[in-house]
Amino acid sequence: MHLIIANKLYSSWSMRPWLVMRAAGLDFEETVIPLRQPDSAERIGAVSPSGKVPVLIDGDATVWESLAIISYLADKYPDKPIWPGGMVARAHAKSISMEMHGGFQALRQACPMNLGKRFKAPEMSDELKGNIARIEEIWRDTRKRFGGERGAYLYGKFSAADAMYAPIATRLDTYSIAVAADTRAYIDAIYDHPAFREWQQAAFAEPWSIAAYEEGHVMIEDLRS
Repeated sequence: MHLIIANKLYSSWSMRPWLVMRAAGLDFEETVIPLRQPDSAERIGAVSPSGKVPVLIDGDATVWESLAIISYLADKYPDKPIWPGGMVARAHAKSISMEMHGGFQALRQACPMNLGKRFKAPEMSDELKGNIARIEEIWRDTRKRFGGERGAYLYGKFSAADAMYAPIATRLDTYSIAVAADTRAYIDAIYDHPAFREWQQAAFAEPWSIAAYEEGHVMIEDLRS
């Protein structure tokens, strides 16, 4: 399998299936196509029907969009705990993952993913506050119902739902957004996962910088220095 992704420092959608694959112990080749380079569109267009990444190539199968890739992997490897066990938990995990896929626009726009910096919190619009409150509600209720003493993640052990929300966790941390203690504990669990730490280390080593993800925010700390 060959996973084509964008910059690890900035690409939240690339991170999601990559974390699933690495956490599940799957063998795959990866190619990073950095965004906003003169040849970026041409290189991505040569492998992705949508002109976007991530895209997974597996023999005759070409799969794009993060959730579609995760779904494909779950079908191909039913023995791997990609989604949590049990029909009710799986249905719940897919529901909150779809909500993430289609929602939280205010947070995405105000706080683009940037693993290399820590910024001062942005102005908190009502929409942004609402996004954050809903995210905290999802994490708290899911862990209470399905996690408990089974582990630090949403359904106890790390699953695709955690991969879907991992870039959200990084945004809350990167932009110094005040959260409840249990939310902070979940963010720390994401940062402590071996697959996330591997991704972050590779992100810090990247040579590319995209001004749109760096400017317009008050920097507190450069984590790569």
